[in-house]
Amino acid sequence: MAAASEEITSSLVRSLVSEQFPQWSELPIRSVEVQGWDNRTFRLGDRMTVRLPSADGYVAGLVREEQTLAILGSSFRVAIPRVVATGAPSAAFNRPWSVREWIEGHTFTAVEARERESAISSLGDALRELQACDTVGGPWAGSASAYRGCHVSVLGEGVQGRLPLLAGRQAEGCRALWDAAVATVWTGPPVWVHGDVAPGNMLFDSSGQLAALIDFGQTCVGDPACDLAFAWLSCSSRERDRLHDRLELPDDAWLRGAAWALWKALISSPEDVLTKYGRSRDAVLSDVADLMTG
Repeated sequence: MAAASEEITSSLVRSLVSEQFPQWSELPIRSVEVQGWDNRTFRLGDRMTVRLPSADGYVAGLVREEQTLAILGSSFRVAIPRVVATGAPSAAFNRPWSVREWIEGHTFTAVEARERESAISSLGDALRELQACDTVGGPWAGSASAYRGCHVSVLGEGVQGRLPLLAGRQAEGCRALWDAAVATVWTGPPVWVHGDVAPGNMLFDSSGQLAALIDFGQTCVGDPACDLAFAWLSCSSRERDRLHDRLELPDDAWLRGAAWALWKALISSPEDVLTKYGRSRDAVLSDVADLMTG
């Protein structure tokens, strides 16, 4: 029987590593400071991590992520996690798990204020390169990618049910933005989409330049608009302009990106938006509304 997420401890990880990869059994194991939802991550020595699905429903995502990393590893020049070994399900933990390289760096939240625009430029360059990678063999957007890479209209129920909760100029602008966004479509060839561009999924070096992208569990091939939600969820207007300038995407893609940000802000609590993305929910909604009413 698989361990529940709260039972995935350093002791369990040590047991799994010792059983399946005894060559690493003497390495210290410790939990990372900030854990994700789908997976639990532990440091294994100084150069590796152990990544374990937190529930049975996330197993397919981990397997899919490993396949994606293998495909992108040969063509994407930005550092991404490299899978070192894959652990098999066992009596102690009835899910596959993986050992990956540890990549040094700090998240976007820790970037110095004076370096943020430069950091965003380097992120934009990386996303542009990702979009240019050969898509042969890549997973298509759909339910397995949590609909990242799909047309933003798939979020309609979540948005339409919450728009009436807004008021005044914010309500008017957000509704107009949504209506305009769903009327557009991606007309280019499908491209690689990271799927979860968020402050915690990018690592920067000491000079504020992007060192790596991580967490490819929702990565797919499709419409890149969902990756643009970061521009509203985490960026100031000036920073958003900087990202816009680095990405060669049509204006309608940015409309859909704003609609993705609208959805995320509407379905999340104010605390969750601020904690994960670094901006207040109200600021995100106001900036999205201003696209149509400003």
